[in-house]
Amino acid sequence: MIRIGRKKLWASFFCFTAFFFLLVTRQVVLELGKSERKIKVSSLQDGSLKLEEQRKHAYQFFNKQELYSNTRRVLDADRHPILLWWSPLTGETGRLGQCGQDVCFFTIKRTYQHNHMTKAFLFYGTDFNIDSLPLPRKRHHDWALFHEESPKNNYKLFHKPTITLFNHTATFSRHSHLPLTTQYLEGIEVIKSLRYMVPLQKKNSLRKGLAPLVYVQSDCDPPSDRDSYVRQLMSYIQVDSYGECLHNRDLPPHLKNPASMDDSNFYRILAQYKFILAFENAVCEDYITEKLWRPLKLGVVPVYYGSPSITDWLPSNKSAILVTRFSHPRELAHYIKALDTNDQEYEAYLEWKLKGAISNQRLLTAIQERKWGVQDITQDNYIDAFECMVCNRVWENIRRQEKVHNSHCVWGCFLLSIASFD
Repeated sequence: MIRIGRKKLWASFFCFTAFFFLLVTRQVVLELGKSERKIKVSSLQDGSLKLEEQRKHAYQFFNKQELYSNTRRVLDADRHPILLWWSPLTGETGRLGQCGQDVCFFTIKRTYQHNHMTKAFLFYGTDFNIDSLPLPRKRHHDWALFHEESPKNNYKLFHKPTITLFNHTATFSRHSHLPLTTQYLEGIEVIKSLRYMVPLQKKNSLRKGLAPLVYVQSDCDPPSDRDSYVRQLMSYIQVDSYGECLHNRDLPPHLKNPASMDDSNFYRILAQYKFILAFENAVCEDYITEKLWRPLKLGVVPVYYGSPSITDWLPSNKSAILVTRFSHPRELAHYIKALDTNDQEYEAYLEWKLKGAISNQRLLTAIQERKWGVQDITQDNYIDAFECMVCNRVWENIRRQEKVHNSHCVWGCFLLSIASFD
């Protein structure tokens, strides 16, 4: 009876350790109970051998627990994952960053490449070079990409074999782990504002000295081939071009510097026009820049060419003229001329702004849920948000691995408890 009592004591202890295998343990205990009733009383020598066997199993169990505790102590002593910027974007040689409940160490120092706590390598897309990578890549090393530019900036990144190298991404695509699709839009209130809007009656009056369309580009002949299209368009309708590309009109001397593109005086010049040619430098899903948001901000109708998915991001169903809906520049010119002489039809494109009503829920949600700000010192910028996104995801992996380790440990202990009754 003493021997049987000790067996039950050991069984209770192991069952407590294997708490989330409770249902299985219960079934095993029931089966063991049936077996115990069939056990015949053996000699004292046999009982001693049985108890000694249990002690050996228990010793193995406590050794495993001690090993795990030692591992945790080592992790606690050096508990911050290292995130190494392989592209020296931030210039920081070492900084602890608090990301919610998680803390990571950020650095550009490549001496940390082989540190056992280095968990991720961060790349800036513009500087990404396949000839200079942290190789050989270890299984526990994540790669993270930050790239806010268009495909023309680094074509390699938009080929599947390259982009799939990364575990974490922050790009203009809505499918990124940290989407930067709205990186050029400060906020919803900015495009709803009437601050720069010129009344239609005054615009009609200004038309005597201004073209209906304005074009401002100094990055000429990009992959989108926008200049070729605008050149054809100019054959059918007047276009004022202030930039270096297809230049035919001068800005005031104090606004000729490219740094003046966000100057309020420059905005006021553009706001006098009825239409702005908003042509991106590359045609790519979700790649949307200030080319779109600026005219919406100023109360001018954008004539847009760029992202094929642009309708997913417009403030309303009728807030921009899409070039792709016209088979030839001649047709587009004809449509713009018709709007230019029909105030009611023209104002239909500005109704959303005049009423302050944005009907696109995707756009509203994207701005509301993004974890970074644009020109807003009260919010993290998107580089800080990228770092924290990677930090949080690295910690998620660490916790997931610890959970798996714990479950394996408990399952091993449970198997040992079963073996002790054999």
